[in-house]
Amino acid sequence: ARIVDQLLLSARLDRGTLSQAAAVCDLHALCEGVLLAAEARKPAGATLALISPTTIQPVVCDEGLLRQVVASIVDNALKYSPDGGRIEVRIVDEPDRVSVVVRDEGLGIPASEQERVFEKFYRLDAAMSRGVGGSGLGLHIARETITQMGGTVSVRSAQGLGSTFTIALPRQPQSRPASDAVPAPS
Repeated sequence: ARIVDQLLLSARLDRGTLSQAAAVCDLHALCEGVLLAAEARKPAGATLALISPTTIQPVVCDEGLLRQVVASIVDNALKYSPDGGRIEVRIVDEPDRVSVVVRDEGLGIPASEQERVFEKFYRLDAAMSRGVGGSGLGLHIARETITQMGGTVSVRSAQGLGSTFTIALPRQPQSRPASDAVPAPS
């Protein structure tokens, strides 16, 4: 069912027919919820951490789609960290954009493969020699979804040292004053 859902979502993204419900998003709560759900799936020896500013300027986006993207990238961090290690989700709040940075200490991605991981159906370990399954659609869907929101998804990685995925969303014109920052729960 998950693969069918991914195929249908991928087709809507490719056709440009994915509808988005843009609204003010509580980014701290979104990331906190993703990590709470990931706790049940984390390998032994893995730790999950959220690093967030105390206040975050509002960001306008489709919260459900953004949650799906962050969850997909966190799930990949878990899958490709079989020996555990720290998986960190950091919110970076800047005047012109907000970023969610997911960093792991897992297997890493060779430099020659870092752009290819975003291709539809591309799997870094197609033979599953590391026992990591998947459809090869998750990162493609993540990048296309964020691109359609006006943002970017990028990766930096070193083989054997882990990966850092950055989701960057532009600030949307706000109807409320910038002084109405959304406080992050402590």
